[in-house]
Order: sequence, then C-alpha cells, then structure tokens
Amino acid sequence: MKLKKIILITVLLIFGKITAQQDSTKVYKKRVLETTEIDFLTSYYVQDGNNASVTGGIGKEHLTDFTPTIVVSIPLNADDVLTIDAGISTYTSASSSNGNPFDVTGASANDDDDDDDDDDKMAIVPKDVIGSPWVASSGASSQDTWGSVSIDYSHSSDNRNTIWNVDASFATEYDYSSIGFGGGVTQLFNEKNTSVGVSAKVYLDAWRPIYPTELKAFTDTNGNLNDGFFKGVTILDQNGIASSNWHPIDGFGLIKDKSRNSYSASFSFSQIVSKNAQLSLFIDMVKQQGWLANPLQRVYFGDVPNYYIGNSASIPNYSSPNNKDVFQLADDIERLPDSRFKIPMGVRFNYFINENIALRTYYRYYFDDWGITAHTANLEVPIKLYDKFTLYPSLRYYNQTQADYFAPFEQNVSTSTYYTSDYDLSKFSAIQYGFGISYTDIFTKLHISRFGLKNIDLKYANYKRNTGLKANIISFGMKFILK
Repeated sequence: MKLKKIILITVLLIFGKITAQQDSTKVYKKRVLETTEIDFLTSYYVQDGNNASVTGGIGKEHLTDFTPTIVVSIPLNADDVLTIDAGISTYTSASSSNGNPFDVTGASANDDDDDDDDDDKMAIVPKDVIGSPWVASSGASSQDTWGSVSIDYSHSSDNRNTIWNVDASFATEYDYSSIGFGGGVTQLFNEKNTSVGVSAKVYLDAWRPIYPTELKAFTDTNGNLNDGFFKGVTILDQNGIASSNWHPIDGFGLIKDKSRNSYSASFSFSQIVSKNAQLSLFIDMVKQQGWLANPLQRVYFGDVPNYYIGNSASIPNYSSPNNKDVFQLADDIERLPDSRFKIPMGVRFNYFINENIALRTYYRYYFDDWGITAHTANLEVPIKLYDKFTLYPSLRYYNQTQADYFAPFEQNVSTSTYYTSDYDLSKFSAIQYGFGISYTDIFTKLHISRFGLKNIDLKYANYKRNTGLKANIISFGMKFILK
C-alpha cells in the first residue's frame, strides 16, 4: 500500500508539473472589442452659390442635406468584429431641380358681366412656358434620398500584430446605384510602434440617366420642334424673335455606356516617433472608367447661337439673378473622358504637447490626368478642459487648378471633344473653420436601458470658396456600449 501511495503521488506531481508548464505558455488575449458598440450619427448641411452646373455654370446652388447614420460593431469572438454601417441622405437641391426648369404660368379672369347668371364663364388667359436658372423648379429631381449599407468583417491575429478585413457595400439614389467590395491587411512591428497597411477597393456603379428636359424631348421627337414637349411652345432667338432653328450640337443621342467603375489601391505607414509624436504617410491610386460625366449637367457654347423659352424681355439679363422667367436651351450635356487616373498622397503628424493639448496636422497633395493638382492643409488642436470634455478648434485650407476641360458659362467651344462647366472642376481655393466639443465617459456611467453612453460629439464647420460658394455643416454623434 505504501508503494502504491508513492507511485500515485509521483504521477500526480508529474502530471501537475506538465499542466503547469502548459498553462504558463498561455498568454492572456484581450478581446479586440469587448462588447457591442452602436454609433448614432447625423449631420445637416446647407450651401448657397451662383454657379450651378445643371444650368451650365450659372444659377442657384442652394442645397440642403440631412444625413442620419447608424454604425453597429459586433464582436463575434475575441478576434473577429463585424461592423454594419447603414445610412440615408435626404436632400433638396435648387440646382438639380432645374433638370426640368420649365413651369407653366397663366391666369384666369372673371367675365365682366356682374350678373349672377349661371352662364357666366371664366375667361382663360393663354399659358406660357417659362423657366430660369435662378428659380428652383418643383421637378422630381428637386429632392431625393440616397441610401447606403456596408458590411465589414475584420480579424486580428492572436498577438494582435496582423489585422485583415473584407467589406462590401451598396448604395442607390434616383439616377445612380453602386456596388462595392474590397479588403486590406495591416501589419504591426517594433512592439506595435510601427504599422504598414495595404488595401484595395472596387466600385461597380451604373447610371439611370436623367437628362435636361429639352434635350430628352429633342430625342423623343426625333428633332421635331412641333411635337411632344415643344408643341405650342415658342422658341426665341437671341433677339427675342420666334425661331425653329435650335438644335443641340451634332444632334443629341442618349449615352450608351451607363457604367462608372472605380478601382483603388492604398498604402499606409505609421510610426510612433516618440512618446509625444506620431507620423503617418499614405498614398492612394484610383482608376475610374466608364461614363464619368453627369448627364444632367448642361453645357453652353460661345460659338453657336443662343435660343430661349420664356419672356423675351428678360433675355438681355439672362445671367443676372433678376431673371425669373426665361431659360436658355442647352447646346449639349457635359462630356468628359471615359477614364481618369487619380493619385492623392499625404502625411499626418500628431504631437501631444501635454496631457491637455495636442496638435493634429495633415497635408495632402493630389494630381490626376485631367489636369487638376490640389493641396490640402488641415490643423486641429484638441484641448482637454476636464476629464470628460474636449474642445476641437480646426482650420482647413484647399487649393486646386482647373481641369483641362472646364470653361465657365458660354466659354466652351463646340469643336472641343470634351467640355464641362462644373465648378467642382474649376480653379478655386477654399477655407473651412470648424469647432467641436466632445464628451467622453469611458466608464459609461449614464445608461439608457441596457446601453451605456460612451461619448457625445458635436461639431460645426463653415466653408467658403473664392468662387462664391458658401456652406455650413453641423454634425452630431453618440456612441453607446451594450452592457
């Protein structure tokens, strides 16, 4: 019996030693995401300007946009996270509404007979078709809702030095839809002080083209100005005299290639320089192919006669905001090359001055094969007021050259192959001032049902271009953690 006890004790000691050795090789692995997080985000944007591209580079650019979004990040296990991002953008646009700028005006007048005779009739005054680039139409394109959803799956290695992800997305609005997918890998080195990332994305988009009314009508009637939309409508020449000579340049055909695909590859590098400083570099390469112009945007040429619909007396003041009742018929829609190659590259440098103040700087250089080069510089200075409150004043400057194919209203020429009057492709500079405040509670003491409030962000920005475009945006976000 004594021998059996000795053997049993020896076996237990050996087994215990082996088990202890195995346990000592195990490393505690912190979960990538401890619990489900939900972000509620929203923004309200409003702009004004006088260079609407839908009406050929002049006209009202008033636009409002409201964008609510929800982002849900779900830990599937210690290593994997699934993120779902869904949102809508509902907007009203004075510019887009003028895809169909034409309105019908007129009046009804009572018969001069004052008797209460049942035979009294309403005298109908003939109606006229009018329009103006300075008056928003109530057409179907005056408002729309864009919707999108994206799904991202990410996986982190046991040592958290390798992270890879795949994603897919879908978006749609009244004249456009997009399907996207992509993925990437990030590798950390040097005790996580250095990181390198590569990623790629593909977007397969398609137009459901909406054309300016007069150009679509010209196609529908095979150029017959006495039929369809044009029936009973008087077309005026530059002198206000009735004319039947208007036609789009070289006629007008509907676009055949309705695709618009984008392919991008990105590279990033990040290095912790010191305990107070971090440096990041990035470069993207983007290739676009397909119909890259907007079929709703008109172009007017300076070397062809002008024709109008509406009040002839307003023709001399056509480009003035005082014009409320005459509209110039388009010569064509904008036309751009079917390919574009873009390269943005930049650097970020963040420096923590002390526990209360930091500097976040950003610079980006951009160029493409359409002739545009651009510079962007951004500075943000987070200022921690208390343990839970931080202020975010910011300043952003942007400058770009114009595309090879841009010209203002009536300065393109009909002999060109490509042309546009979209001021997003013009030469301009812009400055944006911003201010934000953030509330953070890492312990999520405030609860709403099973959700703990982690942070609240409120930001405002004012944007101005030297072309006259002005915009304001307010954004608001709340992050909750499932308890």
